Amino acid sequence: MKRERSLELFKEAQEIIPGGVNSPVRSGKSVGMDPFFVKRGKGAYIYDADGNAYIDYVLSWGPLILGHAHPSVVDAVKSAAEGGLSFGTPTELETRLAEKIVELVPSVEMVRLVNSGTEACMSALRLARAITGRDMVIKFDGCYHGHADSFLVKAGSGVATLGIPGSPGVPEGLARLTLSLPFNNSETFERAMDDLGDTVACVIVEPVAGNMGCMPPGEGFLESLRQRCTSHRALLIFDEVMSGFRVALGGAQELYNITPDITCLGKVIGGGLPVGAYAGPRKYMERIAPSGDVYQAGTLSGNPLAVAAGLATLSELDRESFRILDERCRRLFEGLLALAGEAGIAASINQVGSMGTLFFTDSEVHDFESSSNTDTGLYNGFFREMTQRGAYFAPSKFEASFMSLAHGDEEIAKTLDAAREALRAMA
Repeated sequence: MKRERSLELFKEAQEIIPGGVNSPVRSGKSVGMDPFFVKRGKGAYIYDADGNAYIDYVLSWGPLILGHAHPSVVDAVKSAAEGGLSFGTPTELETRLAEKIVELVPSVEMVRLVNSGTEACMSALRLARAITGRDMVIKFDGCYHGHADSFLVKAGSGVATLGIPGSPGVPEGLARLTLSLPFNNSETFERAMDDLGDTVACVIVEPVAGNMGCMPPGEGFLESLRQRCTSHRALLIFDEVMSGFRVALGGAQELYNITPDITCLGKVIGGGLPVGAYAGPRKYMERIAPSGDVYQAGTLSGNPLAVAAGLATLSELDRESFRILDERCRRLFEGLLALAGEAGIAASINQVGSMGTLFFTDSEVHDFESSSNTDTGLYNGFFREMTQRGAYFAPSKFEASFMSLAHGDEEIAKTLDAAREALRAMA
């Protein structure tokens, strides 16, 4: 594939944008390849500035569950735009989107819309601290909750250590209020709660993690979180920014039958436009200003275009949609696994609903450590070989890839044909 125009655009961008990108993973550094610049998308495909077509399994990092430029979503955005782009006052569509979320997500009675998943998680944390009167937060290694200071923490050695800053600019004093524990390790979590539980405001987790590759919860893990949070009167926050309306119609909480206290949402609920939400029972959500004393605000929260796109997207989904998505995604990743085996390359897969990851390892991948120990070189080679053959997967072994309803039998067959060639070239 020729990429002269993309390379020119990337060179121009690096002069005026840090690293040439507005979010780090887009740079392609982790996979050893400069990014291509996208010009348009339609259905399951994106097209770059040089005219190359790719079957897209990134889908704007998850929101585009209907595929690119779905007619219903485009029409909804056009209609909203014709009426005005933003008002800073309430609109009816905000209420309709909130009603849809309440209808579909089991634990939710009230919704506050924000502009991103980061805002949703940051605001949920403030609410949890206000409700409990406590400061300590427990998160899990490899779970990403946005770039707010309290969440940019890495775990230390040993069973569990108090967090240290994971980025310059994060105060150590704030980081000490975050404890990061191994994902999918109930024993370590329970021991931490026995020691610190009465100081913990909340436990926040991606019930299906997507930032160490697709990572489903192990047997009993979410149940352990729920039980210990209840017994220590800490709040359980499900960060379903990625898994919400991705792994099931009611999110991971419906799939695994676990009720969180607060739910954070994003991605799919904006249909490809910037949006987020935090939501939960009325008794908690009414603490938020102006009903209550916990302040949070946003000039563009409930933006008419994002709300219209999100409502149009959710209106297209039903339980049959998720049965189809799960079947197609399973077929893709099981096909990739079989082809790796044919090529003599050790691999394993994790897949939940329309999320999945191909890991290059002969071991089960169940947490951040085991994900880190997979073969980076092989994944990077797979990414480059597949991109050259017109199939675009996540440009990092630590990210999930996604399926949309626009991905049909033809796209799956093309992808597996490309993978057969790519894996043979890597062997």
